[in-house]
Amino acid sequence: MMQAWDFEKPIVELENKIEELKRFSNEKKVDLSGEINNLEGKLTKLKKKVYSNLSPWQKVQISRHPQRPTTLTYIDLIMKDFVPLAGDRLYGDDKAIICGFATLKNIKIAVVGHQKGKDTKENIERNFGCAHPEGYRKAMRVMRLAERFRLPIINFIDTPGAYPGIGAEERGQAQAIAENIRDMFSLKVPVIVVVIGEGGSGGALGIGIGDKVLIMEYAYYSVISPEGCAAILWKEASKRERAAQVLKLTAPDLLNLGVVDEIIPEPEGGAHRNYQEIAQNLENAIVSNLGQVSSLAIEEMLSQRYEKFRKMGVFKE
Repeated sequence: MMQAWDFEKPIVELENKIEELKRFSNEKKVDLSGEINNLEGKLTKLKKKVYSNLSPWQKVQISRHPQRPTTLTYIDLIMKDFVPLAGDRLYGDDKAIICGFATLKNIKIAVVGHQKGKDTKENIERNFGCAHPEGYRKAMRVMRLAERFRLPIINFIDTPGAYPGIGAEERGQAQAIAENIRDMFSLKVPVIVVVIGEGGSGGALGIGIGDKVLIMEYAYYSVISPEGCAAILWKEASKRERAAQVLKLTAPDLLNLGVVDEIIPEPEGGAHRNYQEIAQNLENAIVSNLGQVSSLAIEEMLSQRYEKFRKMGVFKE
């Protein structure tokens, strides 16, 4: 059974009722098509009402759905011949970041992405998608390899933030992220970044510099999580809904602010409701934007990448 947030429970209850009627109709050979059609009509209206009026906090909840597709899900669905690479050649391998080479629509690429788990055991193994410094160094190692072999780079962002533990700080967390941000500006191959779930703080920016930054419809991208913001500004994590509102972290807000370049539409209710549909939408968006960037001369590409981020935050008094 699919997990549902509070605002989705009426939808899930109605879906379950429809499935029960269909099952009963098949087992007992009873014609219940009238009742089923009636409930399906109600379900369509209810979905439209709920999902067309989502608050920023509700969109954050959808971005965190435990069944939401991850980096490895998309690699399996839209890429072929994936060859994973491990380790930063300095300390170890960080399973919160996936790196390797693959083929997308007959285009050889490098792929980097945060990876969450699907259950408690895997989340612990992958540190809930919160990368250590060795993860960011591994990512840059693979991106440099891609540059050497003239392969475009696709980065998937899905993290609450970089891991803030003592060990990570001792191994240079801030420096690893800062160096990645600096070095990604000079990569002489196209870089496409996609926020597929959570885009939290420097943990996201560590692999977030690209020629095009795309975001899924119900993903978010923010300097801090709503809970963290609420705890700092109002001293109460319970003010998270208010924080989500003022942070302007939803896809439409980010597009309006110029932080992202394109919104990738999701199936009604979120990416977790239809893996095939969201995978196709993602593939189309990546291929289209990659074509645009690949047509540029290297110097023009680097100049546009720099200016894209340089103009963020510019204002007039």
